[in-house]
Amino acid sequence: MPLPCPGPAQISLVDIQNEFGGSNPIGLNEYYRNGGLVPSNNTSVPTSGAISLGDFFCANLPPIGAAFQGGFFAGVISYTANSVATHALIVAPSATGYNGKSILDWKTTPTFTTGTDSPFDGALNSANMNNATHPAAQYCEGLTIDGYSDWYLPARYEIDIAYQNLKPTTANNSTTYGINPYSVPERTTNRTAGVPAQTSVAIFKSGGAEAFVAANHWSSTDDTAGLGSAFAWILHFGFGTGSEEYKDDGFLVRAFRRVAL
Repeated sequence: MPLPCPGPAQISLVDIQNEFGGSNPIGLNEYYRNGGLVPSNNTSVPTSGAISLGDFFCANLPPIGAAFQGGFFAGVISYTANSVATHALIVAPSATGYNGKSILDWKTTPTFTTGTDSPFDGALNSANMNNATHPAAQYCEGLTIDGYSDWYLPARYEIDIAYQNLKPTTANNSTTYGINPYSVPERTTNRTAGVPAQTSVAIFKSGGAEAFVAANHWSSTDDTAGLGSAFAWILHFGFGTGSEEYKDDGFLVRAFRRVAL
């Protein structure tokens, strides 16, 4: 299991030993990256010199945008909304899990669907609308990619984390959206015009093979508590704007999966 991510969670030498192995008495110099215990993808851990406990937060997760378990690592989320990561989020490859060349409806009629109101648990929402009347979720639920068949339509705050970490463009962000109680650490203020900047991951920059299209994307979170049961949440990947749209409007869909931490 990955070690805790930055936040209130504490980490100890024993946690590191339990994760990677090692001898007694425990010495941090055993845990240099590429030293036999800690693999090369743990890029926060140095290969020599000073080493600290904090280097091991999220130590066996890859860099943002790297290939990971059927897709690409998009960041971590705290389902407990306390800045402690509970799941790693994975976005599907563009070629096999991104309906980026056409659009899909959230629902064929703009009506209420039970069990689709979670702002953070897309797998739960998506499972509750895995049928032909919900084309966006059914598309995601029907995927098998690299042996993984647990893809789903991401929730409102899950897709927001992907934008925050993998923004495709250099355009200014909308400054009226961006608070995310489930991000790690929690984001308590809206985005600024320049933060986040365009991702540094080449394949996720506009024009790259895995880049999000700078357009509206469906989440799996309905808006029954807001504008009403006819609406669900979308996110625009050009500006980071979140808004509510009629469920029978067509927008882009990219599947996610998650890994518990």
